[in-house]
Amino acid sequence: MSENYLLQMQGIDKIFPGVHALDHVDLNVRPGTVHSLMGENGAGKSTLMKVLIGMYQPDGGTITFDGRQVTIPDTATGLGMGISMIHQELSPVPEMSVAENIWLGREPRGAMGLISRSRMKKSTQELFDRWEIRIDPTRPMKELSIAQTQMVEIAKAISFDSKLIIMDEPTSAITETEVAHLHRMIGQLKESGTAIIYITHKMDEVFKISDDITVFRDGKHVASLPAAELDRDKLITLMVGRELTQMFPKLEAEIGEVILRVEGLNRGNLVKDVSFELRRGEILGFAGLMGAGRTEVLETLFGVFKAESGTITIDGKPVTINQPKDAIAAGMGLLTEDRKLTGIMGVLSVRDNMIMAALPKYSPNGFLNRKRIDADCQVQREALALKTPSLSQLIQNLSGGNQQKVLISRWLLTLPDILMIDEPTRGIDVGAKSEIHRLMSLLAQQGKAIIMVSSEMPEVLGMSDRIVVMHEGSVSGIIDRSEATQERIMQLATGPDAAAA
Repeated sequence: MSENYLLQMQGIDKIFPGVHALDHVDLNVRPGTVHSLMGENGAGKSTLMKVLIGMYQPDGGTITFDGRQVTIPDTATGLGMGISMIHQELSPVPEMSVAENIWLGREPRGAMGLISRSRMKKSTQELFDRWEIRIDPTRPMKELSIAQTQMVEIAKAISFDSKLIIMDEPTSAITETEVAHLHRMIGQLKESGTAIIYITHKMDEVFKISDDITVFRDGKHVASLPAAELDRDKLITLMVGRELTQMFPKLEAEIGEVILRVEGLNRGNLVKDVSFELRRGEILGFAGLMGAGRTEVLETLFGVFKAESGTITIDGKPVTINQPKDAIAAGMGLLTEDRKLTGIMGVLSVRDNMIMAALPKYSPNGFLNRKRIDADCQVQREALALKTPSLSQLIQNLSGGNQQKVLISRWLLTLPDILMIDEPTRGIDVGAKSEIHRLMSLLAQQGKAIIMVSSEMPEVLGMSDRIVVMHEGSVSGIIDRSEATQERIMQLATGPDAAAA
């Protein structure tokens, strides 16, 4: 590699209570390149980036940026130097407009020193036109989809005209079309000399856009190599310290009788006449393009939103589900798509997050049985290989993948017969993905019935016994595992006309 580095981080240490998050870590980034950071959740990638932008202060080591050694006490200093970041967890101000979010804290002002909303709108539109983003600058952020919100965050980071942009899981919530759009934007940024530090768990992206790759494991630097010198297997081995011979450990499970029958389920234009069956021991995948209605079906089944019509039958008996507690009582659990907004309670401990859905089980007499809680949570911790210093640790201090494991534990403690999992491995590293896939297979072997929504085609094909494909709120086809191909799923996902062609 060239010695012409824009960024050099040398010997960086960061210690949290009970966790040595960064252990003498190095990172060297060249201008005008994409440098991907790879590693399992908890490896230290995001922590290192938070040190770089001034969110955390290092406990040791030096940072050299643009030719001089620097101290970055806060994010404003980092931005002033030319370092911006797109965070993994989106945090817009929902009541404000798109334009107000982009220019928050640096609003353009008129002659009297007052905020000029016309200039703000004009600047936003010019930014969007330059990068071919089709979003109305005046729309409130709360009206945008997760994918649109992500594109606004990307535009905001670019608007600082930074020398270095950190992108932490920027494609975790956007469509394939938007991913391709982002990759074109990255190409233009590289041509202008901007450096990109890129964090993702999507292997195809890494090899498509990376110039250099650095691997971390357990807070330590493992290797830094040109992307051209690595392939998928070598990279996974560096990340996890072992070979993953089976990415989708789909175990044989006995498919039993029908446990759930859904007929004519409707909710506005989001869920239209949806019918399907789910059997014990089965993993039923739901596939489709973004906006197809997959998540909406799960939310309706679980009572997050009430169905307008249709019937739900569990073990041959019709059930009425008006709210989530009805679904839980009927033996259902739902792991939601967005763990930050609808999953974790960040200010509570790992233990409290685990038992939240099963509290009645642990307090039959009105008093919590702490001994039983600790025993059951410890079993879950070991079964899911949960990385946490203790069950008393605040969940917000865990990596995204370990937070996801806690949420899976939450529902397993309710002993559900039907487990619905929306994007089970979104934002999770390859090692943890394999663990969760194995766990799903084991649950199916135990007779649990699983509905899995996933936007990752290999996951759908690798884990599903049957696949329900959706298009614009409707079921466009149901495919057996033996007949499922990526081409067939995409035909059905783009509509009945395409599938019939």
